Amino acid sequence: MGAVVVEAVRTAIGRRNGALSGCHPVDLSAIVLRDVAARSGISPELIDDVIWGCVGQVGEQAHDIARGAVLAAQWPESVPGVTVDRQCGSSQQSLNFAVAGVVAGHYDAVVAGGVESMSRIPIGSTVQVCGDPVSPSIAARYPDGFNQGLGAEMMAAKWGFTRGDVDDYAVGSHERAAAAQDAGVFDSQIVPVTLEDGTVVTADEGVRRDTSTEILARLKPAFTADGVIHAGNASQVSDGAAAMLVVSDDFARKHRLVPLARIHTAVVVGTDPVMMLGGPIPATEKALAKSGLTTADIGAFEVNEAFAPVPMAWRVELGVDERRLNPSGGAIALGHPLGASGARIMTDMIHYMQRNDIRYGLQTMCEGGGQANATIVELVSR
Repeated sequence: MGAVVVEAVRTAIGRRNGALSGCHPVDLSAIVLRDVAARSGISPELIDDVIWGCVGQVGEQAHDIARGAVLAAQWPESVPGVTVDRQCGSSQQSLNFAVAGVVAGHYDAVVAGGVESMSRIPIGSTVQVCGDPVSPSIAARYPDGFNQGLGAEMMAAKWGFTRGDVDDYAVGSHERAAAAQDAGVFDSQIVPVTLEDGTVVTADEGVRRDTSTEILARLKPAFTADGVIHAGNASQVSDGAAAMLVVSDDFARKHRLVPLARIHTAVVVGTDPVMMLGGPIPATEKALAKSGLTTADIGAFEVNEAFAPVPMAWRVELGVDERRLNPSGGAIALGHPLGASGARIMTDMIHYMQRNDIRYGLQTMCEGGGQANATIVELVSR
C-alpha cells in the first residue's frame, strides 16, 4: 500500500514580533487544519490522526498542541492528535511517521504538519525551567557542549567558506525568494490568516529585497569574534504553520482525491552532535542508496538553510548544480518557524515540482543533537 500527499498548505511565514505574533499557535494550527480538509473536500471525521511538529512544547504550545489544534479547528472530538519533537525536522518527521502509518495499514488518512510561534514562545523556553537536559553523562562525553551557531562556524571552517562566501549565499536566498514572490509561486499554497483588526496576511515577511553583500558585511559575527556567522546568513526567527493530508492509494480512489505526490523514500540519520549540522549529507546519501536513485534523477533539492554553510557544504559534497538547490529561496529569506519548517519546505517543494513537471524531489534538514531527515517524493502523473 502506498502513501500519497493530496493537499499541502501553509500560512505565510511571519517575522519575529511581526504580523502573526498576535496569533495563538493553537489557533494558527487550526487555520491550516481547516483549510487542508476544506481543499480536499473530505469530512474531518475521516482523519485517523493529526501528527504535529512543535519544538517549544511549553506554555501556549504545551499539552499536546496537536490535540488542541483539532479542538480549535472545531473538528469532531473523535479525531486524535500527537505532537512530535525532532527539533528543526519535527514536521518532516511528522510526515514520515504519517507515511509509515499509512503504508503499515494503521491509518487511511492522516494530517501531518507543524507549528511554531517563536515570537510568543522564544527559542530556549523549554530549558528555562526544571533543570538542564544535558545530563552529567552527556556532559562527560561531550565536555565542550553543544551550540548550533558554533557548529555552523565549524562547518564553514571545515569546508573553507569565507565570510564573503556565506554572505553571497544569503543574498542569493533572498533574491530567489523575492523572484518567487513576484511570480506568485507561493500564492496557491498559502492559507490567508485574518487578524483581529481585519488585516489579511498572505505573504512571507522575511524576504529582504534590499539586502546585499555590502549590507551584510556590516553585521557583527554572532558566535565568535572572528567568525563568519551572523544574523544575516542564518535562518530567521519566525512564526508559521503548515499541513499536509496523507492518505492511502485506496482512500484516494474511494474519495476521488487527486494525489500531488507519492512518498518514495524516507530516512533519518544521526551524526556528530558537536558540529551538529552536517547530517543532511549522510541523510541524502542514505536516501539515494535506499531509493536506487542518483542525484541526476532528482530535479529539485531542498536543504534547510539553518545557516548558510549547511546547504553550501551539502552542495560541495553531493556535487549538485546550484540551480536545483532551494530554487525558491530558503529559511534565510523565508524564515524558520522550527516545528513548521519541515512541512513548509515540503509544501513548497511539491508545488514547485508540479509547476515544473519534476518527477523526483528530495528534502533534507539538519536537526538539534546531530540528526537529519531526508525524504524523496515522486510527482504523481495526472
